[in-house]
Amino acid sequence: MGEKAIVFLGGGRITSAIAAGLRLAGYKNEIVVYDRNPVKVRALRRESRVSIARDLKSAVARARILILAVRPGSVAGILDEVAACGASLPKLCVSLAAGIPLRKLRSLEASVHWARAMPSPVCRVGRGLTALSFEPACASSERRSVQELFARVGMVTEIPESRFDAFTAVYSSSHGYHALAALAKAGQDAGLDRATSLTVAAHALADGIGYWRESRKRLPDLLHEAATPGGIAAATMSAMEKGGYSRAVSKGIQEGIQQARRNTRAR
Repeated sequence: MGEKAIVFLGGGRITSAIAAGLRLAGYKNEIVVYDRNPVKVRALRRESRVSIARDLKSAVARARILILAVRPGSVAGILDEVAACGASLPKLCVSLAAGIPLRKLRSLEASVHWARAMPSPVCRVGRGLTALSFEPACASSERRSVQELFARVGMVTEIPESRFDAFTAVYSSSHGYHALAALAKAGQDAGLDRATSLTVAAHALADGIGYWRESRKRLPDLLHEAATPGGIAAATMSAMEKGGYSRAVSKGIQEGIQQARRNTRAR
């Protein structure tokens, strides 16, 4: 049958991002994907040299670590299909399904050790961020295997499962895209052409944050350095705060957390 592999059940966007990030990082082992949509898996094979499982049973049989990369509402169904086809799940399974807690996964399939992972699509370029949470039954070696896998595509942090909703609301790359779009539009409204406005807005966000990471300076010190009292940046920041900038961000995060909880209750 060959060497055991990382197996994804589901060939959607997050599987595509993780597989691409793994290949970019030099991961040479086999990556197996099962998905009913032939267009998805053909695209994955071209992009990231994944192996396409011919059926669910053969996919599960190949798994050293099985990663459930299906929509939250499809988790129970795919596990039922695995049982129906007579396949035995590997000892270690990782769910990427938002809002499905470990206790629910355990109730659906108690014969395996479960972990939850929340990876960012930015892992496609090796700069992702993944939150992990493990059920107590997971051995140290199993935790290491999952941590090392996701560490290939970016930073990894292990957090209590109770904080997953807050993490999910805060970590999304949509914050950066939204801020970039808003700042670039403000630049255009102030008279810059679109290309220049996008360039300077991207510098303000991406390069500024990159400098914070590389310099390891304290964020308050950098804010003080960049926004000299009486200067243009200080006046800009002050007006944004008076306009409710921090309150709007906080309100958005709280609404995201509430939506995550509503989604969980609906399942």
